[in-house]
Amino acid sequence: MESDLPNGELRYEPIRNRVMLALAYDAALRREELCSLRTEDLDPGRRTLRVQAEHTKNRLERVVPYSAATGVLLSNYLTHRSRISRARGPLFLSESRRNHGQPISLWTWSKVVRRIADAAGVPRFSTHTTRHLCLTDLARMGWELHAISTFAGHRSTESTLRYIHLSGRDLSAKLNQSMEHIHAWRVDMLTRLNNSATVVTP
Repeated sequence: MESDLPNGELRYEPIRNRVMLALAYDAALRREELCSLRTEDLDPGRRTLRVQAEHTKNRLERVVPYSAATGVLLSNYLTHRSRISRARGPLFLSESRRNHGQPISLWTWSKVVRRIADAAGVPRFSTHTTRHLCLTDLARMGWELHAISTFAGHRSTESTLRYIHLSGRDLSAKLNQSMEHIHAWRVDMLTRLNNSATVVTP
């Protein structure tokens, strides 16, 4: 799995594609979850989106946040989308002549990501890579495994563990951080024991 998004290529992409990649990463969305988003699933005020159960792998509905930067992109896209269709419904629409205004298909989105990946020279980058990257980054930031599992919409933490790719350096840093806490706790406890053992004589 590649470790970075093909950022250099994204600035030339249509606003729809940039928003889709941003949301796919921010909310750790599967391909079907992303392509099935509807306008009513968005809550711009709270910067959250609803992933409907019927579009998830495990039939678990969840509400997930997205970043402020993605919120700006999304706002721009909604303005752009209104020129294609003012009707509520599927969020991401096709702009091709053949399917203009129709919901973007899974196949079309896969084709878009493949083109971006090839142009960026990261052939292993796929529609699922953003999900892996997001969950790994959450682990690097110190999120608990159960919280990451809930965010991802997994029924078990075992599924989540298959998504998280931490390097030896990441694991070493986590160990050192944990040991620092343990060391501080030991010093505190020993200090208390020493103080309590001190006998004060008149």
